[in-house]
This record gives sequence, structure tokens and C-alpha cells, in this order.
Amino acid sequence: MTFKHSRDFEKPIEDIERRIEELRHYSSTGSPVRREDIEKLERKAKKLISDIYSSLTPWQITLVARHPQRPYTLDYISHVFDDFIELHGDRVFRDDPAIVGGLAKLDGRPVVIIGQQKGRNTKERCLRNYGMPHPEGYRKALRLMELAGRFKRPLITLIDTPGAAPDIEAEERGQSEAIARNLLFMSQLKAPIVSAVIGEGGSGGALALGLGDRVMMFEYSTYSVISPEGCAAILWKDGTKADVAAKTLKMTAPDLLRLRVIDKIIKEPLGGAHRDPHAAARNLKAAINEALSEISDVPADMLVQARYSRYRKFGVFKEP
Repeated sequence: MTFKHSRDFEKPIEDIERRIEELRHYSSTGSPVRREDIEKLERKAKKLISDIYSSLTPWQITLVARHPQRPYTLDYISHVFDDFIELHGDRVFRDDPAIVGGLAKLDGRPVVIIGQQKGRNTKERCLRNYGMPHPEGYRKALRLMELAGRFKRPLITLIDTPGAAPDIEAEERGQSEAIARNLLFMSQLKAPIVSAVIGEGGSGGALALGLGDRVMMFEYSTYSVISPEGCAAILWKDGTKADVAAKTLKMTAPDLLRLRVIDKIIKEPLGGAHRDPHAAARNLKAAINEALSEISDVPADMLVQARYSRYRKFGVFKEP
């Protein structure tokens, strides 16, 4: 058990879990510790976790979505899919480690999987640019989408990025064009698309993988046009108002389900996916299989038309 990355609102939980860890340590050294004392504290911790996580604010959910111990794309690939073969490069510039993808099987069904990948330590975070892809990353994703279309394989996308890389090099190599081309291609892809937000779904960098027939989010993930900090800096010229912005953005799974931006909320283990990655992976696998069972047998032309209709219905407007 580690407390290195605990959030402020988790401090009461941390205090109890530290006490449990101490009692277990004393017990292992032969010190007289009653098992019922440990069990009592475990029940208390479980109830406290349930109480705290049932009433998280949008900003607190954002912090959970960013938790550095939360499962990333490669973690889910290893637990959900079989026979994964990673493919590299965009055939134009280079390979972008912020995007991972390739061919795999889901319960024996051949699929194409694409997702953003953050890093666990400083070295890997720098290598993967904190999960913020450059244009070549989105062009690599496009190459994999083309394979899905060519071989009629379902496309599974896992979204977890603060946003697309915003640096000068990304702009020089056509960041907006690369994202737009992915959206255009996904809108016309004659294969089922299932998209899942597993952590952060930030801006166009997330949307470039998110134009699916079925879109779902983990319970403590976020999906928005901008980060709360960026929104606060623009609207109030004060990045410290991120908690206010998070509430205003309607970026949590319940908000987006109510707005019909997503189709399903994937339940997380008690206390978030970072507390039980294996259970989170099982829930993700079940949700993907359920979604594919709904759309796999739909004729390709009807699938594309339904996808077009789905996104045309977003938003509310009045014609003059």
C-alpha cells in the first residue's frame, strides 16, 4: 500500500490505512495484535472510501482521473486483450510513443486497438510527452484506422490525454490537420468503433480518437474541450479557479451521460481504478463486449449513417 500520491480529500482514508498497515506489521513480527481490531479498521476504511467517493466534486474527480497510479492504455491492453502486436510509425515522419496501438484479439475476436499512453516515471513521461501526441501520433492512429477498415475489424480506442501537444513543432507538422483528418476518417469508417475514456479526455487531442459508435467513460474520468486550469485562466484570468471551471465545464461522466455525449458509465472499483486495476480492466472488457454485441452485426452503410446522425444531434441551436 502506498500513500505517495494521495489526494487531499483522501487524507482521512490514508490515516486509517496507515494504522492498518502498522497493525499488520506488528502482527507479522509476532506482536499481540487482535485480528478483529484490523478487521474493524478495514470496515471503517471501506465505509469512509465509499462515503468520500460517492460525493466527489468535479475538480476532485479530475484529480482522480489524473492519478499517476491509475491504469493506462498499455495496462488495459495487457489485461483485456490477447495476442497484442504493437505497430509503430506513421510512414511519414517518426513513431510517436504518446500513441500506442496495433492488432489484438478480444475473446478471440480480431480487433484494432489505439490509445494514448502516459508515463509512470519522469523518464517515461518525457518519452511519451505526458500522453500528449504530436501529429505523427495521430497519423499513426490513422494508419491503424485504415487497417481496421480494410480488414473489417472493430476499432477500439482508449482515451487518456490532457490534450494534443501544443508546441511549435506540432504546429509546424500540422497538428490541427492531423486531428481533423482522423475525425473525417472515423466519420466514414465502415467498421464498428467503440471509444472509452479511461482517464483524461482533453480537447481535440482526445476527440481525435473519440468519434465512436459507442462512447463510454470510466466513473471517475473526465471529457472536456479544455482543462479546468486552462478554462479558468481564459475566463477569469486566474488558474486557481480550476475547481469552479471544472463544475462549469460539465466534464464528468454523469454530466455527459445526461447530455447524451456518452452512452455508458463504466463502474470503477471502490476508491477508483488505481486501487484495483484488475477489477477496472474486467469492467472495461465487459463494457466493450456489450457495445460490440450491439453494433457488430449492423451493416457497414447503416453503421456510418447512424454515426453521422448521432453527432449531428449534438448541441442545441435555433435557426434565425
